[in-house]
Amino acid sequence: MDENKIYSLLGLCQKAGKLVSGEFAVENAIKSGKACMVIVSRDASDNTGKKFRDKCDYYKVPIFMFGDKEKLGHAIGKEVRTSVAITDDGFAKSFQKNLRVDELYGGNANVEN
Repeated sequence: MDENKIYSLLGLCQKAGKLVSGEFAVENAIKSGKACMVIVSRDASDNTGKKFRDKCDYYKVPIFMFGDKEKLGHAIGKEVRTSVAITDDGFAKSFQKNLRVDELYGGNANVEN
């Protein structure tokens, strides 16, 4: 997997307006059904990771652990970001092709191959 490709895709997604970031916005996207997938940084706190894993499990949204806060924020032209939600199905599928299955966080999210 090419990490740079993922970060570039995040930037494209942000420019296209198909990404929300920050804890509150990502939570709302999950609850409202707008989130197609969620990415949480690997260096997120255990509480943050658990909170998003539980929310995504409940709402059946695939969640991946990827990158770190600094790089996630930088990729989308913002400050440090622990979580982002992709709100476009096409972009979500591209991410899922590029993210490894071992980065899938929790077991029962629906991820198509």
